[in-house]
Amino acid sequence: MQVKLSPRQQLVLGATVRQYIATARPVGSEALVEDFNPRVSPATIRNAMGYLEKAGLLYQPHTSAGRVPSDSGYRIYVDRLVTPSDAIARQADHLLSEQLNWEENGLEVLLREAAQILSTLSGYIALVTMPQTSAAHLRHLQLVQIDPRRVMLVVVLDSYATQSIMVSLPQMQEESYPDPEQLDRELQILSNFLNSQLRGRSINDLSTLNWSDLGREFDRYVDLIHTSLTELKRRSGMALSTQILISGVAEVLRRQPEFSELQQVQTIMQLLESEQDQLWSLICEPMLCEPTEPGALGKRVTIRIGAENPLEPMRTCALVSATYQRGTVPVGSVGMLGPTRMMYENAIALVEAAADYLSGALSQPA
Repeated sequence: MQVKLSPRQQLVLGATVRQYIATARPVGSEALVEDFNPRVSPATIRNAMGYLEKAGLLYQPHTSAGRVPSDSGYRIYVDRLVTPSDAIARQADHLLSEQLNWEENGLEVLLREAAQILSTLSGYIALVTMPQTSAAHLRHLQLVQIDPRRVMLVVVLDSYATQSIMVSLPQMQEESYPDPEQLDRELQILSNFLNSQLRGRSINDLSTLNWSDLGREFDRYVDLIHTSLTELKRRSGMALSTQILISGVAEVLRRQPEFSELQQVQTIMQLLESEQDQLWSLICEPMLCEPTEPGALGKRVTIRIGAENPLEPMRTCALVSATYQRGTVPVGSVGMLGPTRMMYENAIALVEAAADYLSGALSQPA
């Protein structure tokens, strides 16, 4: 938004926004006097606030009330005046590193815990999308005996998501089936072979295995492995999951007066519960951009304020989101949903810290 502001007008805008965020009450000039040099009079501040109102950055909800930031006022505040909080970013990184155990828990559990940490730190609704698997790479494969005639292929992706595929051994005479111990040994040899051949490869780029390193006694498993990998590729090509892990709804409804009206609560809850596909598209829109260098997360932070949100239930909300990556490829997003009267310096720092942490964890070599 191209609005020219003098240094003093910018200071007054910033002070007004911060005061309103802290109190949720319209801000009068007298309330801002202590934020400035004592030589700046309330009249000077009133003049600055009057200019900001004429520019559409502040408005008066009632004739005798103080001023409240408009969506445009918040936009200039976010674009020009906000510095993300280093302190809360460090706190988030510490808690994520200390509390998330990637070795013992599944990916969905970890991301739910991450969302809970973010909502607790912010007081807003935390949104974390599950990583997409269309460009997933294989981290580990294991063949497991279920019974003498069936085998399960367990696959761990580089996102730590798991998939399992059940396949049947080739039909043969009853006496020709290997005994359980022999089958376990052969499956372990095959698992080692599959890991040496496929670890780190993209699901969508699986090529023909080189079987020359295995003896002929394993030929009977070729069709089994081919069937399993074909099914794995088929699953990866299915529609993208739009699942969003959500935390902090009860807390934000309790703490934020903007969500005290029943109608507002109902529309937000419907969006979160029944219209996740629309919300997913909004949060993950930056994933459509070109890959960026690792560590350039600040360039992928998106902030939508009030009427900038295309979804009607969010027109009174602010959404701050950042993509997290696997290497240089965006695979998911972290979001923070709250009122437009949001502590943006905290929300921006939190989604950046979380996206940075998840990018680092998912980009570790297999």
